[in-house]
Amino acid sequence: MPRYINPFTDFGFKKLFGEEAHKTLLIDFLNALLPAHRRIRELQYTKNEAFGETATDRRAVFDIACTGENGERFIVELQKAKQNFFKDRSVFYATFPIREQAERGDVWDFELAAVYCIGILDFVFDEDRDSPEYLHTVQLKNQHNRVFYDKLTFVYLEMPKFTKTEAELATHTDKWLYFIKHLSGLEAIPAVLQETVFEQAFRTAEIARFDAAEARAYQASLKYYRDMYNVVATAIQEAEQRGIEQGIEQGREKERLESSQREREKLLEVARKLKAMNLSFVDIHAATGLTDEEITAL
Repeated sequence: MPRYINPFTDFGFKKLFGEEAHKTLLIDFLNALLPAHRRIRELQYTKNEAFGETATDRRAVFDIACTGENGERFIVELQKAKQNFFKDRSVFYATFPIREQAERGDVWDFELAAVYCIGILDFVFDEDRDSPEYLHTVQLKNQHNRVFYDKLTFVYLEMPKFTKTEAELATHTDKWLYFIKHLSGLEAIPAVLQETVFEQAFRTAEIARFDAAEARAYQASLKYYRDMYNVVATAIQEAEQRGIEQGIEQGREKERLESSQREREKLLEVARKLKAMNLSFVDIHAATGLTDEEITAL
């Protein structure tokens, strides 16, 4: 049995980053992604469900939602399965912490606190598949590629692309990504992660420390993760197999068409020679099977 939890499960992710007792882990992780002038020292967890202004509006359920000491809003999402419109979903989610800042009353100067949407993805965007970049920081820019508005930031981490070894970890961000990606397969704390914050993270993630209820909840979450992973893997495998079969059938059909075309060209050449010998249409048809119209067109 593994020593540490799988952080890609709902339980594992929220155990590490979503509990008040361990919020120093979330603060440290967020600071590894934020620019120096946006670093936070304190945060408060907020409700992870947001509603529209009317009962018929769509709602949003976040994995983790919190507010920094200066009012900054953070949404942290773990996306296990590929979602074609995850970027659209991120933009939609960002509208909730923006709108909730609107002050009630007649006077409001529209000043907003910064909003950050962070996605930890266990998949790769199709449009970035050929790029080695695994960390994408996105802000609104103008036609000169200068930041037009720095209070709305999207950070996407494509975890399958993060392939650095322990010896290659150069930054604090690298260390966090290595921790998240390899945690469930580790049996001891790597030398490069022997820092106070990671030692706390490893203690938090140690399955042997869970009580009975936590152990059951984690096993249920792990089963769901494995089931979903198998469903996705099976769908991909079946799609690839259908593609292979279609490719084979298309290849066979192409070969049949090319073979048929070659045979027709041979018949036309034979018909030309017979026609040059002044044989009748009846004889040429009997020899080649061509119609009178095809023979006339030669």
